[in-house]
Amino acid sequence: MQAVILAAGMGRRLGELTQENTKCMVKVNGVPLIDRLLNQLSSISSLKRVIIVIGYNGDKLKQHIGEKYNDLKIEYIENPIYDKTNNIYSLSLANKELQEDDTLLIESDLIIDESLLSTIINNPYPNLALVDKYETWMDGTMVKLDEDHRIIEFVSKQNFRYNDVNQYFKTINIYKFSRDFLCNQYVPFLNAYTQALGNNEYYEQVLRIITYLDNCDLKALPIQQGQKWYEIDDIQDLDIAETLFASEEDQLPLFQKRYGGYWRFPRLLDFCYLVNPFFPPRKMKEEIKSNFDVLLTEYPSGMRVNSLLMAKYFGIERDFVSVGNGAAELIKSLMSKLDGIIGTVMPTFEEYPNRYNPEKTISFIPENSDYSYSASDVIDFFINKPIDTLLLINPDNPSGNFIPYNDLIHIIEWSVLKKIKIVIDESFVDFSDDHSTNSLLKNQTLSQYPNLIVIKSISKSYGVPGLRLGLLASSDKELINFIKKDVSIWNINSFAEFYMQIFGKYEKDYQKACVNFIEERKLFLEELKQIPWLRVIPSQANYFLCEISDKYSSKDLVKILLLHHNILIKDCSTKDGFEGKNYVRIAIRDRRDNEQIVNCLKTL
Repeated sequence: MQAVILAAGMGRRLGELTQENTKCMVKVNGVPLIDRLLNQLSSISSLKRVIIVIGYNGDKLKQHIGEKYNDLKIEYIENPIYDKTNNIYSLSLANKELQEDDTLLIESDLIIDESLLSTIINNPYPNLALVDKYETWMDGTMVKLDEDHRIIEFVSKQNFRYNDVNQYFKTINIYKFSRDFLCNQYVPFLNAYTQALGNNEYYEQVLRIITYLDNCDLKALPIQQGQKWYEIDDIQDLDIAETLFASEEDQLPLFQKRYGGYWRFPRLLDFCYLVNPFFPPRKMKEEIKSNFDVLLTEYPSGMRVNSLLMAKYFGIERDFVSVGNGAAELIKSLMSKLDGIIGTVMPTFEEYPNRYNPEKTISFIPENSDYSYSASDVIDFFINKPIDTLLLINPDNPSGNFIPYNDLIHIIEWSVLKKIKIVIDESFVDFSDDHSTNSLLKNQTLSQYPNLIVIKSISKSYGVPGLRLGLLASSDKELINFIKKDVSIWNINSFAEFYMQIFGKYEKDYQKACVNFIEERKLFLEELKQIPWLRVIPSQANYFLCEISDKYSSKDLVKILLLHHNILIKDCSTKDGFEGKNYVRIAIRDRRDNEQIVNCLKTL
């Protein structure tokens, strides 16, 4: 068997990375693509020869490869007009060599698991295209298969239909062809195609024609779950590939540095970021989709209108409300406005203390293994502390600790007597038992306590983190006016504005979603309790704080779940208040996902 590697292209979309080098010399985690591929090929005992079609900076590529791979017989074919042709011409230059042996055809801009090569070589069928089920990040050649995995259609970009994506497979650009297939079908068609249509085409077009033949011998071989690959065309592809193919030590930090965007990794199950799995309903999504064109092409309203919509959303006065691009934007603005000493409970959501001078922060750390605390615990700790502002997350993150409404009012009244501002983040309050009565977002409450500032993230409880919505509410109109002027006038996009506009029609669906969530939380809690080395702390939020009693450190558990099960959870050991302790936070998702992580934990 031999391998033909196509490496003539210029890789313009990689910018400065390919100004002086070929595309396949770009490094992923410090290793050039071509070196990784040749090392993988050198481990195949049946492979006798490697033919590399070069073009752009071909001499540099030859010099780079040099004599490093003496166990491989490497030959080069040069495409002198690489800048005027596409890959069909590069392959046609090797038409003589293609007819001399069974062949692996590989494009050089791929990074793959080594198992993919053994998968296609060891399969007894002689003519195979390695394929993967379509995902949103994939671009290029798509195919449709019949029940026997025969390729029945190569889908061109012009014929690509998003309504049909469930039927599509992406070619990975690794093929295995028998010498007989190459001699009697592919090469004759390749020569005829280039003569008729020129050299500015792609070699897959020839395969597309062959699939129309009654005696077509080409099949697809779908890869197995967990087998990784990526095609690197631009710097974003490179960034994702470096995360996917990072070392065991580096992969987790690379995922954590992304702060979301995990839809680019569709096989990743995210138990780290916190959302409502039961909202929004399908009908609401369909209404947003039906207005997609106008929302995409029209400007959103400014702060005045969007604050009015948010006020309508929660039934409070519009002068009490500022809307934010997520709660994070409002937190940043608020923390810049506060002065003096701030009191907070640790561990907590660190966006607040990270935005403030640590030398002006006094922290209360509950002295119990559940990190639980009551209203009286908070008052007793801060009663003699010289604080100007008290910050509470309720329910707290990551502990899930919850102070009931009446007890919270007791703290607020105490803060009035002490002339202390009080900031309460109730982003998770809708997940609490009796959630319909627990919110502080009421005109009477806000009016009665002008020192009260309430912040709420819409992302977490309403299941729409991609819209980036949050609110800050207070009857302190001077503060509200400051926030509105401090953030951008167009801080909300049209999709988020439209969501706020139509939410009222789906409020009953939301209340039902919260009830369903609480039931799922109860069931998930009982399942997690079955893991003998995991101590699960009851929660009134959409996550559980869990202490690992033995067997693993929190860092080890997070790495094992990511590397071996594609599941991401939160390692809490790096948060203030957890020093030297092994705690993780596990989000609560829907039934199927929750069962999956429980089953994985049971196998450890």
